[in-house]
Order: sequence, then structure tokens, then C-alpha cells
Amino acid sequence: MRSIGFSTGALAFGDFRLGLRLLAGGPVRAVELSALREHELPVLMASLSELDLSQFTYISVHAPSRLKTMKEAAVAEALTPCIERRWPVILHPDAIGDHGCWRDFADLLCIENMDKRKPCGRDVSELEPHLTALPNASLCLDLGHARQVDATFGIARLILAEYGNRLKQLHLSELNAKSQHEPLSMASVWAVREIQHLIPDCPVILESVVPHDHLDAELAMAARCFEDSTRPQTITAHASV
Repeated sequence: MRSIGFSTGALAFGDFRLGLRLLAGGPVRAVELSALREHELPVLMASLSELDLSQFTYISVHAPSRLKTMKEAAVAEALTPCIERRWPVILHPDAIGDHGCWRDFADLLCIENMDKRKPCGRDVSELEPHLTALPNASLCLDLGHARQVDATFGIARLILAEYGNRLKQLHLSELNAKSQHEPLSMASVWAVREIQHLIPDCPVILESVVPHDHLDAELAMAARCFEDSTRPQTITAHASV
């Protein structure tokens, strides 16, 4: 069974502490600590030694997606504690201006494919310059982004064929017409099941924005995406504030 968890940013916008509290004491063993907006990064990194992350066997950090006040080199420097902890860092390709800033992260740097709003990183040809310039970097495959760009998952198939051996993490959610993350639908479940046999085993991080009392249901929907029809999977979660 794949390890399925949540992004703290999906659970609690801009509040990683609340996101962690919502997962505390439950069976979820994977978490992505979100610093998607640059002002969140210094606070998150300064708090690492205070956080109780003992229940998680997989922890990643999402780097800021857009820089207005911080320099790219400063962002990379702030994230260096992740290297010692062996935590993957999820990075959007359009946030990369200087590949040299990220080389020390090696395979812990996970470059994520983008949705249709972005000018790069949406398919193999747009990911290739970054994954070539950073030959040790890995891949975070966002299935919601890939399905939005190509509802047939043809682009996802090509990304997996080219870079599946570098896959370290999945992002999973439904995307609406405004590219906002929503709960999974059965259409998404069935679409993922069509290609799940092509996806190497790796942690799945949900970015679905759901009410706090619907976490169990969303985790169960995510598990259905990866069911073997002969061995159905189930998962439950305990949510507490």
C-alpha cells in the first residue's frame, strides 16, 4: 500500500502548525510541510526543532512558488536543513533562475510538473532543461496538474516513461477551471487507476482542500486511486485540532 498523506498548506492555509495538529495521533505517516508563499519559509525553518514530527516516516518541504522579496540563493540557503534531515524539497520549475543554487540538494530536490497556467514545466520538453541541468534531481509528479493539461493522461504517461526512474513523490488532487485544488472526484479516481500500474511506488501527498471533518473520506478516495482490483485498499485517518 502506498503511503498517503497531506500537505499542511491544503489542510490549513498558511498555518503548518494547525495542519500538523489535524494529523496528530492518526495513522497518516507522510506529510509535506508547505512554505508555498515566501513569507512562510523563514517561520517554518525556524520552527523545525520545535515540531513533533515523530509519527511521520516521510517528510518533505514545499519551497516557495514565487519570489518577490527573497533572492533565490537565500531561499536555497534557508532550505539547507532539509539536506541533513534527508527531506525532499519540492520546487516549481518556474521558480528556478539559477540551477547552481540547487545542486547541493542532489536527489532531494524534486522538480514538479506544472498546471496549464504556467509557461513551463507542463510536459517532458518543458521539464527537460531543468532535469538535464540538475542531473541528480528527482521528480514530483502532480497528477492533478498533468490531468488538467491533458485529460487523457497522455502527458503523464510520457513524463513517467522519460523520468519515472527519478520519481520521489506524487501530488494528488482535483483541479477546477481556476487551477484551484479540490477534493477528488470519482472521475479522477478512475483516471488515475488507468495509469497507476505505470507509477513507481512512492509517497502520495494530497493537496485537496477539504473540510477538517472530511479528511478520512479524502484519504479513502486517494487510496482507491491505487487499488488493485483483487486486493482493495482502505485507509482511515484521525483528525484532531
